[in-house]
Amino acid sequence: MRKLTPIILGIVLLMSTTLVYGQYRYVKGHAASIYGDIKYGPGFKHFDYVNPDAPKGGMVRLASIGTFDSLNPFILKGIPAAGMGLVFDTLTVQSDDEPFTEYGLLAETIEIPGDRSWVKYTLRREARWHDGTPVTPEDVIFSFKTLVERGHPFYRSYYTDVEDVVKVGPREVKFIFKKGSNPELPLIVGQLPVFSKAYYRKHPFDKTSLDPPLGSGPYRVVDVKPGRSITYERVKDYWGKDIPVNRGRYNFDRIRYEYYRDETVALEAFKAGEYDFRLEHIAKVWATAYKGPNFDRGYIIKEELPNENPTGMQAFVFNTRREIFKDRRVRWALNYCFDFEWMNKTLFYNAYTRTKSYFSNSELASRGLPGPDELKLLEPFRDKLPPEVFTKEYNPPKTDGSGNIRQNLRKALSLLREAGWVLKEGKLVNAKTGKQFKFEILLVSPSMERVAMPFVKNLEKIGIKAEVRVVDSSQYVNRLNNYDFDMTSVVWPQSLSPGNEQRDYWSSKAADTPGTRNLAGIKDPVVDALIEKIIQAPYRKSLIAACRALDRVLLWGHYVIPHWHIRVYRIAYWNRFSRPKIKPKYALGFLDTWWIDPEKDRIIQSVRR
Repeated sequence: MRKLTPIILGIVLLMSTTLVYGQYRYVKGHAASIYGDIKYGPGFKHFDYVNPDAPKGGMVRLASIGTFDSLNPFILKGIPAAGMGLVFDTLTVQSDDEPFTEYGLLAETIEIPGDRSWVKYTLRREARWHDGTPVTPEDVIFSFKTLVERGHPFYRSYYTDVEDVVKVGPREVKFIFKKGSNPELPLIVGQLPVFSKAYYRKHPFDKTSLDPPLGSGPYRVVDVKPGRSITYERVKDYWGKDIPVNRGRYNFDRIRYEYYRDETVALEAFKAGEYDFRLEHIAKVWATAYKGPNFDRGYIIKEELPNENPTGMQAFVFNTRREIFKDRRVRWALNYCFDFEWMNKTLFYNAYTRTKSYFSNSELASRGLPGPDELKLLEPFRDKLPPEVFTKEYNPPKTDGSGNIRQNLRKALSLLREAGWVLKEGKLVNAKTGKQFKFEILLVSPSMERVAMPFVKNLEKIGIKAEVRVVDSSQYVNRLNNYDFDMTSVVWPQSLSPGNEQRDYWSSKAADTPGTRNLAGIKDPVVDALIEKIIQAPYRKSLIAACRALDRVLLWGHYVIPHWHIRVYRIAYWNRFSRPKIKPKYALGFLDTWWIDPEKDRIIQSVRR
């Protein structure tokens, strides 16, 4: 799906006819942009961040943690194999050096009227499935309706403002939108993965399967070892290999994902040469484990690459469907038991910055007190919101980093007493029922235990019994899909262009739908109203105000205990690759733009033997 990224000075298409309707334009062309300008004109040859002459060849090996039991990443059932997005093309593709501009992939042209009531795509004549048959408007219509009716619940929410999709020509398909809905929809619909209608007449879409599906993308599945590995092969006669958006991309002949039971085993396998590339997320591991002769000799490269991506929210999330977490004061109290400053110093080598916004590291993040544009959105709901939304800037509780958080714990107990919890004989119990405050922290990564355990010990000091449970990836996914947890660690990614996905994250409807990202179980009409303001924002200025207003409401709802963020990619790789001189602003670009350098590869292969 889309790389969640900026909205709405006006969707503009470059080329041909241009008629102005209010703030928007009617144009027809090769690309669509959120900001109103398009970097690459109609005759562009390739993106700037690729090497159009990059050599093709070789195999790259990557790692994935856990297991898989399905090659269908578009349904709720099963655990899909890594990399399946390589098999399916979409109508458009987003450039990685613009905030949110999409260029035709399966679509040759994009047409949008000034009132944003529809979008029409004209498919390329040369677009083909891997069996040589053409991609048709019927395939696009089938794909959309299948995802909405039988796909993951996310798609139902994501495309809820699409009223209909119809064939309007031999190669033309038109998406019709609900009135007054979402001016970002023309770009959102362009991200639609397209499936073969003929293939799925013979194969059930809504069941897990390990049969390689028919695709139209740059790679096909050639080998599957269930739960152990999956291998993709570059399609030599791929229909789109020479179109401008693909030149210089997809340079590896084969891509194999090997599965490991946990990160520790996977890291040791990497250092032993079992696979080629790692993206590291753990500060301690980055600081201490990436050492040895192969690093010293330059056989393995370790580096940090800055990026300009918004960092979103990583946090411990409360499942407010649980009775003990329904009271906002309880959730705020537990925030006082989380000692980020001590963790950052002791566990993370001071590598991180504390997160205090759901839109961190972007202009969409709330700051200070609400401005006039935010107040216009918030004032109608004043009687339904915590007073702090209007009177205080949100900041999570702080400590001095010494590990002594006695003052914070006193504050936590004060809030808990207000919420009906009392300390008796060293146990925090409900004043009415006498039951002890107990809950479970569900984790899938053993590395998160070192974060959870100090938090658990602080909770013990105020009489709360919290247990950490680490489960395998299958059980974890199933439990999250069914909201069968008390607390867990989660990341909500954000972009410079928030939109429909906010419904999946926070809306009341999503709270009651299995498999959404509304893990907190938020059911708040104010949140629902602000989500719609984001989706329908007609200008960039109004989008910023709506995001900041939503940010304040979510933060002061205390649905999470915020963690931290970093603005670099921490990568390590065996030195057998080369990459373009220009790095994309908003992506790492490894699978997209790197290639195997024959001379470097010869040296590394001799070392690995």
